[in-house]
Amino acid sequence: MTQPMMTLNDGHRMPQLGTGIWQIDDAKTPEVVSQALKIGYRLIDGAAAYKNERGLGQGLRDADVPRDEVFVTSKLWNDAQGHDAALRAFDATMERTGLEYLDLYLIHWPLPALDAYVDSWKALIRLRDEGRVRSIGVANFHEAHLARLIEETGVTPALNQIELHPSLPQVEMREVNRRLGIVTQSWTPLGRGDSFKAPEVVAVAERLGRSPAQVILRWHIQHGLSVIPKSENPDRLAQNFEVLDFELTQQEMAALDGLDRNHRTGPDPETFDYREPL
Repeated sequence: MTQPMMTLNDGHRMPQLGTGIWQIDDAKTPEVVSQALKIGYRLIDGAAAYKNERGLGQGLRDADVPRDEVFVTSKLWNDAQGHDAALRAFDATMERTGLEYLDLYLIHWPLPALDAYVDSWKALIRLRDEGRVRSIGVANFHEAHLARLIEETGVTPALNQIELHPSLPQVEMREVNRRLGIVTQSWTPLGRGDSFKAPEVVAVAERLGRSPAQVILRWHIQHGLSVIPKSENPDRLAQNFEVLDFELTQQEMAALDGLDRNHRTGPDPETFDYREPL
């Protein structure tokens, strides 16, 4: 199955569909990553905060897939914001993964109360310029955070990873990202299953003979979003990948758009200030 690709604003290309490794035990992560690559995934979304970067690196080495065919993401955790701390945190990530470079490195949260994200961004710019990471971006950033980064450094993030699912479609942030040339990537794309039983989702699933999860992932794909569903179950990993060979109608897309309840399952980026060390 041909993977749809997205071109970032720095010219690098990234698979639209990937898988995340949040909440997977480090000891099991190599098996999950290797299985995902066997299924056909070529985008693996990790983070220092997931505490399984060693397993991520081992899974990449265990798989019979060339490193340059896999797009690997990690993220700077909150306790390491600031220029020099971010550089040290990146070194620690590279030591844990055993990789020579990352494809994408993100600031995990803006932490407005700490007010260090611009200095952290300057560190990411340096890492990109040194060739240690190919693309740099952010996660959970709002319009004001993005505007400040761009104004103070002249460098626009390649990607903004935000909580996004039918209950929280983030229409305004998607438009902000689009206007700035930033790819929107959806985390918790299934909304922890809170729309699985919605009549609008069930009707489409029944028409297509697909699962509610597949219908929702297809909704992300057709909205031009990058999407990174997570599972350590091999069958569900495979099902999550099987969303590239069918389409929702315009009416079905609109019906899923109508499920918006502005319902967050995770923290609010404006107030989230968790900095416990890893």
